[in-house]
Amino acid sequence: MKGGNFNRARGKHLPFTLLIIICMTILLWSYERKPTDTSILSTQDQFVLPTSEVFKVASQISGDLVKPQDRPAKESLAVHEETGDQPKLHITEESDKYSASSSEKKAVCDYAKGRWVLDSTRPLYSGFKCKRWLSEMWACRLTQRPDFGYEAYRWQPENCYMPDFERSAFLKRMQDKTIAFVGDSLGRQQFQSLMCMVTGGEESTEVEDVGSEYGLIAPEGAFRPDGWAFRFPETNTTILYYWSSCLCDLEPLNATDPATEVAMHLDRPPSFLERFLDRFDVLILNTGHHWNRGKLRANRWVMYVNGKPNQDKRLAPMGSAKNFTIFNIARWVDSQLPSHPRLKAFFRTISPRHFFNGEWNTGGSCENTTPLARGSEVKQDESSDPVISSAVRDTKLKLLDITALSHLRDEGHLSRYSVKAAVGIQDCLHWCLPGIPDTWNEILAAQV
Repeated sequence: MKGGNFNRARGKHLPFTLLIIICMTILLWSYERKPTDTSILSTQDQFVLPTSEVFKVASQISGDLVKPQDRPAKESLAVHEETGDQPKLHITEESDKYSASSSEKKAVCDYAKGRWVLDSTRPLYSGFKCKRWLSEMWACRLTQRPDFGYEAYRWQPENCYMPDFERSAFLKRMQDKTIAFVGDSLGRQQFQSLMCMVTGGEESTEVEDVGSEYGLIAPEGAFRPDGWAFRFPETNTTILYYWSSCLCDLEPLNATDPATEVAMHLDRPPSFLERFLDRFDVLILNTGHHWNRGKLRANRWVMYVNGKPNQDKRLAPMGSAKNFTIFNIARWVDSQLPSHPRLKAFFRTISPRHFFNGEWNTGGSCENTTPLARGSEVKQDESSDPVISSAVRDTKLKLLDITALSHLRDEGHLSRYSVKAAVGIQDCLHWCLPGIPDTWNEILAAQV
């Protein structure tokens, strides 16, 4: 009887024990498939600018700076002193894919993630015909370059619907609006790209030059004006560009002396922005490649903060000065947005350079002509420009993140077909047009 009772009891407990084993197996399997949150670093944790230090300095020397929300100090990212180079890129391979199950995550549209795909409808305009808007030095179809395979690709974002750019539809959406590009020569390329895209590269005599409305007129004898502005009468859409390589206010110390030094006010926005911001509906900022000692000396710039020459040694390195200025302009624009509710502001990340075996002045080159030799996909969650992505965090500015996707396209530069090639200098910074900046504008158009 005792043996029988024991066997019956064991028979009752066996299913219960088996159930426990099954549950434990499922839990362990789930744990391995979905790591805890602490094992997956967010963008903010992986790429953190020395934010607290930048604003600690700013609060001490500039009473006008709009400070970000207080947040815990984190490990800082080393700045790129002297050279002004872009941050190191982090493009993931297939084996480095985000480990959480995609079915367990809500699909989020990220225009910076995706892949380059062939598209027989490219390019969007002709480099031969777009002469009024496109600088001849950037129209690679007018050079001796024999290959144009770089024109045949479009960007397909992940989890995003990005309709084909259609110029009449874009102008209709931008009716009675002004689009302003403010930045360096890469911003100028994006401006010229959009002008060619909107006109189809065709000569359009009805488009009005309205540069005088914005003070964008070249002084007599000047090589170029500070920018251009054009209006499409049918929709009253204005597209303009203003040159501001540092996104700071530049003030000649002696206006009557052509060789005067120029105060580079790191804590002031460009006066052009202060003057005309209320007329803009879309603003696209960019900076980065002029932050080096060579440019500083060539332009006779002297760093100023609080209206006087900078005395803070922490801002003396070019990388620190750049970071300080980028954060300052982002917070200033953010502080203006409540007063300009219709304004959409974007900060475009840095356009990558592709100099190999040297710099621009030491024999550096970019001779690859094979499209997508670096790969076709960007899978990373974080931006490859931690400086600007950190600057727009906690603001209402949008990040126009083009760094990683452009990094894959080293065959699209002017290379040895640039105007400076005759003296042995390749241009591995600027892009052929039509080309990569067209994609920047397609992403911009999808978000406005």
